[in-house]
Amino acid sequence: MVTASEVFNAAMGLQAAERAEVAHRLLLSLEPADFDEDVDQAWAEEVRRRLLAIREGRTKLLDWDEALADIRKSISSSGGT
Repeated sequence: MVTASEVFNAAMGLQAAERAEVAHRLLLSLEPADFDEDVDQAWAEEVRRRLLAIREGRTKLLDWDEALADIRKSISSSGGT
């Protein structure tokens, strides 16, 4: 049986893109059996859609402090804790 150290050492001999592919596949192997691999494509499309909205000025960007203040205000006005 191959040890984790042996696999790691072998992987370190690969090019960066190949290591990324191995890492990605290993991470996917930890997902539940009903995991939808197409979700990566869906997220990539969502990122592109959001980036386009930003570039076209169709969305308002907030810094973290402002977003957090808005969230807290929304929670307090809705009666949440």
